Amino acid sequence: MFLPSSWTLGMKIVNSLKTLKKRDKGCRIVRRKGRVYVINKANPRYKARQG
Repeated sequence: MFLPSSWTLGMKIVNSLKTLKKRDKGCRIVRRKGRVYVINKANPRYKARQG
């Protein structure tokens, strides 16, 4: 079954994470497996991936 990329893990996929890291004070930028992510453990709705 094919799922659109916008559905993956419920996170935003954006070209630039510069503004997304300022959305909440708990946002952190991490690198995992060659990809850059914004994570927020307190409020997971702020998750994002650079793509």
